[in-house]
This record gives sequence, C-alpha cells and structure tokens, in this order.
Amino acid sequence: MKLHELKPVEGARKNRKRVGRGMSSGHGKTAGRGHDGQNSRSGGGVGPVFEGGQLPLFRRIPKRGFNNINRKEYAIVNLDDLNRFDEGTEVTPALMIENGLVKKEKSGIKVLGNGKLEKKLTIKAHRFSTSAAKAIEEQGGNYEVI
Repeated sequence: MKLHELKPVEGARKNRKRVGRGMSSGHGKTAGRGHDGQNSRSGGGVGPVFEGGQLPLFRRIPKRGFNNINRKEYAIVNLDDLNRFDEGTEVTPALMIENGLVKKEKSGIKVLGNGKLEKKLTIKAHRFSTSAAKAIEEQGGNYEVI
C-alpha cells in the first residue's frame, strides 16, 4: 500500500444533509423540520436548562448564606515580611507590589502582626491590626492609614 492509495473505510465519511434545496433532494419544503410546532420555527426549541416543565435544577437547589456586594477584600502583609526593607524606609503599597510582597492590591492592604518586626520603618497601608500597630510603634517606627 502506498500513500496515494489510501482512502477512508466504506461508510466512514458521510455526506452532509443539504436541506431546503428542492423536493427531489428528499429534504425540501419543510427541510426535515416537520409541519408545525415549536421546533419547526426559526429560533424554536427549548433552552439548554429547560427540563420539560419540571422544576429546574438551579431552582431546586437551596440558596445558602449571604453575598455582600460591598465586601472589601484586603491583601495581607505580615510584619516579618517587612523585614526585607532597609532601616528608615517609607513602605507604601506601590513599593510592596514592586517588591513582590503583594500580587494584587484588591480593596487595599492590611498589615497583620504575625512575626517580629526588627527595623524602624514608616508603613503606609489601608488597614492595620492592633498588634501590628503596637509592634511598629515599639520598634520606633510610624504607621499611617491611607
């Protein structure tokens, strides 16, 4: 067998139905849609979630909880992450993003008190936990809510 002698197996390739191309084609006039009803009309038929009048799945499943559309989600930074900056640096959200401390700012940045701060820094963020604020001031640094 050579490359030019290859051909598909009998019945493997089927010609497409050319509907609405005259009576002699066998698919003329109603084009295989029948005479009347929802499916005979253009745009007819039911949607993908229609279950024949049965209560649809998305209405049968119970709703749970409450989704607050005004929810704010903060990017979190811990105190021990801030030790990478030099003594006396003013740490801003832009600087944190630049250094890879935060990937996305989201609604803002919140500084939490995990770990130990070893340097005197001026930190600007949107939120501070009380333990973080206390630890920053103990180290002689400042924090500013923006």
